Amino acid sequence: MTQRVYLVILLLCLRLMYPLVTAIFMDKLASKKLCADYDCVYTISLVRAEEDYNAPDCRFINIKKGQLIYVYSKLVKEKESGEFWAGSVYGEQYEDHMGTVGYFPSSLVSEQHVYQEANKTVPTTDIDFFCE
Repeated sequence: MTQRVYLVILLLCLRLMYPLVTAIFMDKLASKKLCADYDCVYTISLVRAEEDYNAPDCRFINIKKGQLIYVYSKLVKEKESGEFWAGSVYGEQYEDHMGTVGYFPSSLVSEQHVYQEANKTVPTTDIDFFCE
């Protein structure tokens, strides 16, 4: 009986140390992005959603008409792909989504305030399209 208890405890500890991997790398939407800095951490602008948008997968964020969104990067459009920006929602009524960064179509928003110019071209990496 004691050995079983130790075995269960050991298995629980191993589970905590090595959680199951549930994240995946998704297809890239673009090979380059425009940012205000080379690390893409500074806010480019604040935009307002003009329409609702339902995210088709985990790379994107849901946005609601009237919602404010901080923009951190703008994907460089390639061939027939859409033009997407990366950002996070803003506002007390969206507290449960604040801090979640994802892509959304730039055609569905209007810029309210530009903080810095997005004049740094940076290559995208796999982590830009990583989903948990």
